[in-house]
Amino acid sequence: MFLMSVSSASHRDTSTATALRHVLGHLLTPLLMCVGMGMAYLGAFHAPQPHDLRVDVVGSAPAARVLAQTLQDGGDGALDVRTVADRDTAVEALKAQEIFGAYLPGAKPELLVASAASDTSATVVEKVFTDVAARRGAPLEVTDVVPVSEGDPTGQGVFFLLVALSIGSYASVAVIGGAGAVLPLRIRALLAAGMSLVVSGIGAVFAGPLFHLVDTGLGGVWAMAWLYSAGILLIGVGLHTFLKRWTTLGVMVLFVMLNFTSSGGVFRPELQPGFFAALHAFWNGAGFVEGVRSHVYFGGTGLGGHVLVLALWLAGGAALIGVAALAEAGRRRDAHGTPAGREVPAGTERDPREDVATGRAEGRPDDRAEGTDGDAEEEMAEAVAV
Repeated sequence: MFLMSVSSASHRDTSTATALRHVLGHLLTPLLMCVGMGMAYLGAFHAPQPHDLRVDVVGSAPAARVLAQTLQDGGDGALDVRTVADRDTAVEALKAQEIFGAYLPGAKPELLVASAASDTSATVVEKVFTDVAARRGAPLEVTDVVPVSEGDPTGQGVFFLLVALSIGSYASVAVIGGAGAVLPLRIRALLAAGMSLVVSGIGAVFAGPLFHLVDTGLGGVWAMAWLYSAGILLIGVGLHTFLKRWTTLGVMVLFVMLNFTSSGGVFRPELQPGFFAALHAFWNGAGFVEGVRSHVYFGGTGLGGHVLVLALWLAGGAALIGVAALAEAGRRRDAHGTPAGREVPAGTERDPREDVATGRAEGRPDDRAEGTDGDAEEEMAEAVAV
């Protein structure tokens, strides 16, 4: 009896230690998320400062050139100031997203902005030229030549739409990768494609009939939402073959930490540190946000480049699915005792009892043997917690 008690206590101690190591291993994920989110969000947003913010001073008189040069020299790199001949030229530059503001000096000074390009950038420009006008003892009149829609008064609705699309996409990756690990990769890829249609459709409902974030061009918004969502889903499903339960952290780094911060939805790159400003040029979130702005507010100016960014991310996802398919095929060959690069002879059939014994079935990836239902549930729980 005494020996049985000692054995039982030893077994409980071993089980407790094993469970504790298991929990501590999983706690590493939220700690890494904490560090990553803090570094990304605080690094990108905590102290926005303008640099090379392009503005114009309207006028060809010497006084206009002197004012432009004074602002350029006194801005310490914050502003990129030039002069243009007339108001119409400045308006066209705003509509082409070449500048963020244009100042018309005089007895009744006027500032032209395009808040649809970025409300925060327009606010910074307004602050600069309000001070300029105040030093000359005149109130500043602000004219918004490209305003946002009535349903998006802050101009950040497109950014929050990006957040919704991202969450729907990368959370689906965890479900497809975890609960769907027993499925062939081609089925998982089809599920990803189907979910991208659903997620983008939900996004279109948010943008149009539900919250009226956009007044026109809803079809184009849906198309870009689909490109964006499909890219995330295919990349995530492809990565799951290699990262397993670390996939959630991986897609969070790609599509939250680096993505939201560089999208331009809160601050454009002219107000951000150089690292995030550089990502803005080719990251998929920036492609979506700037693409929607271009399509809805600026007559398609620069739209092709933004759509190309989204298409390249989608192509990258498709390529990653192909690489994952090759990797899983290689694992199956190794598990079945067939050397890589050599096919099973035609007409040769495997004993299905061997598949039952190893936990694999023909046409199914080896992931089923590698993971349990508990692992899949833990992975999905981590994704939902995010």
